Amino acid sequence: MTTSDFSQHTPMMQHYLRIKAEYPDMLLFYRMGDFYELFFEDARRAARLLDITLTARGRSAGDDIPMAGIPHHALENYLAKLVRAGESAVICEQVGDPVAKGLVERQITRIITPGTLTDEALLEERQDNLLGAIYRTDQQFGLATLDLASGRFLVIEVPNFSLLLSELERLRPVELLVSEAQIFNLPSHFNLRTRAEWQFELITAKKLLNQQLGTHDLKGFGCEHLTAGLCAAGALLSFAQETQRAALPHLQGLRWERREECVLIDAASRRNLELDSRLTTGIKEHTVIHVLDQCATPMGSRLLRRWLHRPLRDTKVLQARHASVGYLLERMNNVALYELLRGIGDMERILTRVALKTARPRDLIQLRQAIGLLPQLQTVLARFNEANLQRIATGINQFPELHAELLKAIIDTPPQLLRDGGVIAAGYDAQLDELRQLSEHSETFLTDLENRERIRTGIERLKVGYNRVHGYYIEVSQNQAHRVPVDYRRRQTLKAAERYITEELKQFEDKVLSAKDRALSLEKYLYEQLLEKIAQVLTELQNSSAAIAELDVLNTFAERADTLKLYPPTFVETEGIEIIEGRHLVVEAVQNTPFTPNDIKLDAKRRMLIITGPNMGGKSVLMRQTALIILLAHIGSFVPAQQAIMGPIDGIYTRIGASDDLAGGRSTFMVEMTETANILHNASRYSLVLMDEIGRGTSTFDGLSLAWACAEFLAKQVQALTLFATHYFELTHLPETVLNCANIHLDAVEQEDKLIFMHKVRPGPANQSYGLQVALLAGVPKKVVSRARQKLKQLELQQGQVNAMQLGLFQAQSVETKSPETHPVVTQLQQLSLEEMTPRQALECLFKLKQAAEGNES
Repeated sequence: MTTSDFSQHTPMMQHYLRIKAEYPDMLLFYRMGDFYELFFEDARRAARLLDITLTARGRSAGDDIPMAGIPHHALENYLAKLVRAGESAVICEQVGDPVAKGLVERQITRIITPGTLTDEALLEERQDNLLGAIYRTDQQFGLATLDLASGRFLVIEVPNFSLLLSELERLRPVELLVSEAQIFNLPSHFNLRTRAEWQFELITAKKLLNQQLGTHDLKGFGCEHLTAGLCAAGALLSFAQETQRAALPHLQGLRWERREECVLIDAASRRNLELDSRLTTGIKEHTVIHVLDQCATPMGSRLLRRWLHRPLRDTKVLQARHASVGYLLERMNNVALYELLRGIGDMERILTRVALKTARPRDLIQLRQAIGLLPQLQTVLARFNEANLQRIATGINQFPELHAELLKAIIDTPPQLLRDGGVIAAGYDAQLDELRQLSEHSETFLTDLENRERIRTGIERLKVGYNRVHGYYIEVSQNQAHRVPVDYRRRQTLKAAERYITEELKQFEDKVLSAKDRALSLEKYLYEQLLEKIAQVLTELQNSSAAIAELDVLNTFAERADTLKLYPPTFVETEGIEIIEGRHLVVEAVQNTPFTPNDIKLDAKRRMLIITGPNMGGKSVLMRQTALIILLAHIGSFVPAQQAIMGPIDGIYTRIGASDDLAGGRSTFMVEMTETANILHNASRYSLVLMDEIGRGTSTFDGLSLAWACAEFLAKQVQALTLFATHYFELTHLPETVLNCANIHLDAVEQEDKLIFMHKVRPGPANQSYGLQVALLAGVPKKVVSRARQKLKQLELQQGQVNAMQLGLFQAQSVETKSPETHPVVTQLQQLSLEEMTPRQALECLFKLKQAAEGNES
C-alpha cells in the first residue's frame, strides 16, 4: 500500500495503515485477540521469512486483504527468527478493553531492530550486540557504538575511510545508522539504516547527550571536541530512545576510545589470524576465541572478546593482568572461584532489563542468586594478596538489604511472565494475601454450591465451571434442561448442554473476579516497586558486574595457562621480538600429532626474516603463531612459548592466503595487492608484519619484482619487524644488499619416496620446494606428476631464454644449463674478413652461406 488516502478502507484498516505509514521498512505486528496479524506486503514478507501461512481474509477498499498471523504466546520465537534474518519489527498492542464497543484502542509498545535488542531470547549471550552510527565531516570520520543490553557507549574518530572500515570490522555492529545525505561504500554484511540528516546535527547531539548523561557539557568524558564522533553518538542515542519508548537509565557514560591506546589490527589481519568465527567462514573450533573462552559467565566471555579484538599497548595494565594470572595460577587447586562465578550468571544484562523495566520474574531470581553470592566472593578475594585482584575486589559491593527484599518478595520458582500472576510470595503484602485468599477459597465454595444444586434440582450430572469469556456457570445436559429451577438464567447454549447462572453465583463471580483482577493489578504494582528499589543501586550493581567480568576473564587466563601450558611474556623497551619454543595455540589444540615448537628472533640488526621452505612445511603456522603470541601478551594472557620477550608493538599487519572479492569486482591478485598497499602505507618500525607469498597471483617476473620491491621497502624504508615467506628463491639474496635481513627455512626430507616435514626452523635458505612431492601427497595422479617432472626438466633447460615460463622453484642458482652447439654458418661468418672482400666476392659468399644453411637444415 503506497497511497496516503485511507478513506476507502474499514476503520480498523485505516488505523493499521496510519501506523504502518510511520514504519514503512519494518514489519508491523498488529494485536487482534490472541494473535498478532500482519497485512498486505508485510503479510507476504512474513510468510516467506517465518514460514507461516499466507491467507486472504475480508476486503477493504474493494480488494482482498492478504494476511498472516502468529499466536501471541509464540511472539518471541518468531522475533528471534526475524532478527537473525536482519529484519526489524513494530509491536502494536491492544491497550483498551477488548469487550468495549467500537475499535479497540492500540498503541506501539516495542520496536525491535537487530541493534536494539535487550530480551534474553533474542540475544547471543556470549557476544556483544552493537548498534552503530557513522558520520563524516571534512576532517574526520566519526563512529559511535552502543550495546543497549549492557549500556556500554563508545565514540571513536579516525582520519580516513580505511581506518573507519578497520574499526567497523573490529566492532562488527549488527545495525549501522547513516545519514541519508552521506554515502559510504561499505561491505554488504553491514546492515545499514538511513536516518534524516538533521538527526546528526552537532548542537542537537550535544543537547541530547547532556540530557541523557545529566551533565552540562561532555568535557568530563574527554570528548567535547569530537565533532564527527558526537554527531554519530547523538543520532545513535536518538534512535535508541525512539525504539525503547522509555528512558535509558542504565546508560550513564560515554567513553572515547583512542586508537593510540591499542595495538592496531586491520580487518584482513583479524581474518587471517582467525580470531573469531564471526570474521571467518572457517570452523568455529579453529578460532582463537574458541580455544581461549572458558569463562564462567556470559559477561566474562563478552569482555574476553573485547580484549581480544582490542589488545592494549599500556604495559603497566598488561603487567598487572599477568601478575593476577600468575597469582591465580598458583592457587588454582585451592579456590573454587569458577563455581562461584558461574552461579552469578549474566548480571550485566539482567540489570539492563531492570533499568528498562522489562525484567522478567526469573531475571530477578537470577539477580537474587547473584547478589547472594557476592559476600562469598568477597571472602575469597579477601584472601588474595595481589594488588590488581585487590583493586577488582574493591569494585564488588554487597547488597544485603536488597537480597533480603528479593528473598521475601519473589517465590522460588515464579512463572515466566508477570501477567500470569503468582510471582509475589505469600506474606510479602497483606492486601495481596487477602485478595488471593478470596480466590483460593473459591474452589471450596464452588464444590459446595455444586453439591447443593444437585440435591435441589435432582440433576446428578449438574456441574459448576468457569471459562475466561463467559465467567462462572452451572452446566446441565440438554435432556435435563427442563428440570432446572425458575431462578436459573440461561447464560450460554452449547450443542449438548445449557449453561446457567443464579443470583448467588453471580454475586460470587463479581466478588472473586474482582479480587483476581485487583490481586493481579496489585502484584504488578509491587513488582514495579521492586524494580524501582533495584534501580536505586543500579550504578553500584553495574560496577560490581564489571569487576566480576574482569575477574572471570583473569581466572580463565589462569585456567588456560594451566591446561595449555602457557607462560608469562616479558615486555622490554628495546625494539625486537624473541620467542623461544613458540607454539600455535589453535593448531596445537586441534591436531592429533605433537606440535613442533620453534624459535624466532627479530631485533634492530635483524628486522626481516626471509622464510623459505616447502609447501605444508609450516611457514604460515610459524608466522601466525608469532602474531598470536604477541597478541595474547597484549590482552593480558600468558602465551604458548617457553619465553617471549617483546619490545614496543603498535600494530599487527598480515597478508596471508588467497581470497577474492567477486561481488566487489576484485580478483585474488587485486585483493592481495590492496592488502599489501595497506601494510606499506600504515606499518611502522614498531609494527609486526607478516607477508606470505607476495606476487604469486601474476606472471613470474611481475610477481618476483613486486615481492622484491615490497620486501626491500619494508626492510629499508619502513623497517618493520617482518616475517616474509616466499617461494621466489631470488629473494634469498636480499640479505646480501640489505643488512638487517636474514634467511631462515623450514625443512623437509625424502625417505623412500616419502616426504617428511620437519616443521623446524633452520638458518639459511631452503634448497628445494618439494612442490611435486606435495602434489603426490595431495592425491594428484602419478601420471600427472610424472609428466610434470618431464616438463620441469625442459623448463630448467630453457630458463635462460627471454620467453621462459615459470622458473623452477629454488633451482635458479643450482641448475647448470648446457650451452647450445654453434651453427656452422655462424662459424663461417665469424671467419670472414669483410674489409678485404670486393662487392662481387661478398655476393658470392652470401649465396654459399645460404646454400650451406639450407643444406644444414635439410
